[in-house]
Amino acid sequence: MTVLGVGQPLSWTQSPGQAPSPRPRSRALTQHPRCASEPTTGPNSPNPSVDGISHSLGDKTTTPGSPEGAPERLHLELPGGGNNAGHTVVVDGKEYDFHLLPSGIINTKAMSFIGNGVVVHLPGLFEEAEKNEKKGLKDWEKRLIISDRAHLVFDFHQAVDGLQEVQRQAQEGKNIGTTRKGIGPAYSSKAARTGLRICDLLSDFDEFSTRFKNLAHQHQSMFPTLEIDVEGQLKKLKGFVERIRPMVRDGVYFMYEALHGAPKKILVEGANAALLDIDFGTYPFVTSSNCTVGGVCTGLGIPPQNIGEVYGVVKAYTTRVGIGAFPTEQINEIGDLLQSRGHEWGVTTGRKRRCGWLDLMILRYAHMVNGFTALALTKLDILDALDEIKVGVAYKLSGKRIPYFPANQEILQKVEVEYETLPGWKADTTGARKWEDLPPHAQSYIRFVENHVGVAVKWVGVGKSRDSMIQLF
Repeated sequence: MTVLGVGQPLSWTQSPGQAPSPRPRSRALTQHPRCASEPTTGPNSPNPSVDGISHSLGDKTTTPGSPEGAPERLHLELPGGGNNAGHTVVVDGKEYDFHLLPSGIINTKAMSFIGNGVVVHLPGLFEEAEKNEKKGLKDWEKRLIISDRAHLVFDFHQAVDGLQEVQRQAQEGKNIGTTRKGIGPAYSSKAARTGLRICDLLSDFDEFSTRFKNLAHQHQSMFPTLEIDVEGQLKKLKGFVERIRPMVRDGVYFMYEALHGAPKKILVEGANAALLDIDFGTYPFVTSSNCTVGGVCTGLGIPPQNIGEVYGVVKAYTTRVGIGAFPTEQINEIGDLLQSRGHEWGVTTGRKRRCGWLDLMILRYAHMVNGFTALALTKLDILDALDEIKVGVAYKLSGKRIPYFPANQEILQKVEVEYETLPGWKADTTGARKWEDLPPHAQSYIRFVENHVGVAVKWVGVGKSRDSMIQLF
């Protein structure tokens, strides 16, 4: 099947200052074949499909819409990245922080799958699970499957990550701003074909130990100050073998059975944002994996024809953790207000997130790469306090509009953002539960985003709790 969606521009417009009429059902929405019912997979489906979630810029943030109440046999997949990403999920007033675990692990009726594209730090995985167990997470190990082809992140990878950041700072006067979780060095080992995988750990441990020692010595030769307790790390890794063995499967066969076996719903969760993608992001200030939609295929072993819906998750404003170009950043009282009202702190590092106006050039670029079929616009309530709201609609270089998102960071730093100013609504939206509950100017803001990106907004988030998500169609 081809990717079906509402990628064409909507056939209605609304001027920003005008009070909107009730939401029209445009042809793009009413004829969309997936609006009426959610996709299922199975032998009776003409082409089993997978839904995906992606983001625009930054790491993940508070998500009230994770599928706790989803039906049985739902599979939730993580295709790439590692415990560098952070995701806060709020369920029944409890906040769960996830890094390696798919956020759907809280759903007792669903299986969660960590794909081959993920790099796994085993101590971090179990530490994360234990922290969430104290918050109420139960029997997670019975609902988690890990691909045997996933590569391992070792403690010395994390140490090297820190050393590289120190080197960059000393040599260039700036670093990338990594989480120092060893993700880049682990992917480097993978690309150099010297990495070790889950299947290696569970096979012949003597052979694994030999390869581990060789890999450790390679890193020590590149970083003379690097100290590695080889025997200590091997002892710790051996202790994880039997704990992890029941969770490990052949990931390719697992996904094939999921797609072609009994009907079920499959949701893929993007760990990092589109603008952090190693190929399409703001290089070099990116992560080390493909976190755009192509990573679904390479990170899980899913054929392209099985990708169904692609949902883009975007805040009502823009944030970024770490270093890198940020054209709509507001280093002023607006940025401070967004940061404080939005509680914008990185889940993984605790770093303060940089904040700015919504950048539709970034969102359109993410749509070009991912082909979004619908958007989830989150944290609309953070804008409740503003008298007026600016939205970045275009970039200019040397006074001329450019139709593309610049690849070069130096050029991106030079762009002039063209803004449109919309009236604020100055009203509390946190109690809104349907479209009609939103103030007219808030509705206009959502319409403005839809019309400029050419993708319908399916969900609007107005708070942390699960019932704070408004579904529009």
